[in-house]
Amino acid sequence: MKSSNYYSPKRVYRVFILILSLFLLIKKRKNFLFFKPLKPKELRDTIIYLGASFIKLAQVLATRADFFTKEYLDKLKSLHDELPPMKQDEFEIVYKSAFGDKDIFKEFNPKPIASASIGQVHEAYLKDGTKVAVKLRRYNIKRRVKADINILNSLNYLFRPLFSQYTKNSIEAVIVEFAKMIQKEINLSTELENLKKFSKVYKDCGIIFPKPFEEYCSEDALVMSFEEGFRFDDKESLLKSGIDFKPIINKLVNFYAEQMLVKGFFHADPHPGNLLVNKKGQLILLDFGMVKRIDNSTRVAIIQMIKAAHEKDYETYVSSAKRLGTIAYEAPKAEVAELVERMFEIFDNNSLSAFTMQTLAFELLESTKDMPFKLPQEAIYILRASAIIEGLGTTYIPNFNGIKDILPILQQNIPRALGAKDSIIEFIIDEVKSTPDFLKNIKETMRQANDGELKVELSNYQLEWLKKEIKEYLKPIITSFMLILLAIFIAILDRSYQTISILIVIFATLKLIYLK
Repeated sequence: MKSSNYYSPKRVYRVFILILSLFLLIKKRKNFLFFKPLKPKELRDTIIYLGASFIKLAQVLATRADFFTKEYLDKLKSLHDELPPMKQDEFEIVYKSAFGDKDIFKEFNPKPIASASIGQVHEAYLKDGTKVAVKLRRYNIKRRVKADINILNSLNYLFRPLFSQYTKNSIEAVIVEFAKMIQKEINLSTELENLKKFSKVYKDCGIIFPKPFEEYCSEDALVMSFEEGFRFDDKESLLKSGIDFKPIINKLVNFYAEQMLVKGFFHADPHPGNLLVNKKGQLILLDFGMVKRIDNSTRVAIIQMIKAAHEKDYETYVSSAKRLGTIAYEAPKAEVAELVERMFEIFDNNSLSAFTMQTLAFELLESTKDMPFKLPQEAIYILRASAIIEGLGTTYIPNFNGIKDILPILQQNIPRALGAKDSIIEFIIDEVKSTPDFLKNIKETMRQANDGELKVELSNYQLEWLKKEIKEYLKPIITSFMLILLAIFIAILDRSYQTISILIVIFATLKLIYLK
């Protein structure tokens, strides 16, 4: 596609119809004027037609069970990041840009073994006979992604006033995070750095990572060792090879617990194509374009949520979710805790089939559509990675789900996440050492309180709530004063409108008196 076609009327219209459909589905509306939302298959086909950026966006939206019905979610989840390979002339341009006239390869297969939205992977051999995988960035992908982001931002600005505060913030967060992530992902030099860092940080986790050949890498190409293995969802091949799946899923969940709870540096795209299992039953992780860092406050909130869920302390779970930002600060704790408890009861019931669990869960989610749930940027890829891992588990284990099967493994990792010592003696020694500092902090707090210098810090979500409340409170006051000024202006302009001016002043005054 020529760069001028990225903004063609037909393409912009298709994006408009897609965004309008998403708006109607999220708002649970049947139509807007004469427009109706695309049906599930039409929505999927439109996303595929629009290509790279929108497939990535749809994969993020597929984590939002509160936004869509089961039919739509199934279609969104079925979207794979697979596209036709580049045309021959485009391939030659990219290859030339990546390697120039260097004679690097003994063999290079021009037919890709995998072709995704950002790039395609080729099998090749270096001069010394080493088998490598060569990832080439798609031709003009940078321009295309930039055009898609511009169109998305423009249409989001158009639709933004039609959403509630919570939905507006959630959609804004999805688009902002998606735009940031995909722009990093299209630079293969960034992926190289992520791969190097992952290999270093998680060298003792028992997971295999490809080895990069840095001297041949650039923004357009990533050359790395060729890792052989079965796709994680290739059940038939794994069973034929006599590979036991349960230890593998345990290892995967433990590895992600290490990433999210302990190190705070995680691979946000663990779909089956990026996870291989070799004949020895070892896990291989590929594609490091989508890597995220989790800050300490987010990690602490996740740890608290896991601990509360394990102890069935649902009010604490809701409080932790508020700190994470997935539930609005002012949401009624008891009411949300009751909904959470009901959801946990559904997925913790061994007598229910996976289908029945899903049906009951969607019925419950339907009752929460007016609840003040949000999706902060920090949580988007955590939820996505969690949903993908849960989906992989269901491939092999009947009724596999996050509450029944994953939660206990996460709970086991909490002591390490909190930095627990290996022995009780070490723990006691550390506690004794920290006692003087603790007493000193209490003394300093008492002094600040006595001198009127004590400061109270509010979280970003509390500040956001205060900002919204102040805005709502000031809105009618400002409106009333504007009406009074209008009345004065009308009276000065023409005295014959004096009666109208008085009525406007009375209305504005009553609005101020009965201000809620």
